[in-house]
Amino acid sequence: MPLRTLSQAKAWLDERGKSVQEFAREHGLCPSTTYQVLSGHKKGIRGKSHAAAVCLGIKAGTRGDGETGGG
Repeated sequence: MPLRTLSQAKAWLDERGKSVQEFAREHGLCPSTTYQVLSGHKKGIRGKSHAAAVCLGIKAGTRGDGETGGG
């Protein structure tokens, strides 16, 4: 699966009718961190921001708990 840009990730959520908060809760993520990743304030290098970036399809890898993201 090709990686998404920040704007593509936002559009992907819109296409599915998901708010950032709803997406974050469904994936066990902190909504605040997820917003910060989508806005570019957090780069998703490690920890919770990394998990959010992987789930959003912005970054390749695993969440750190063994799950892959991007759906």
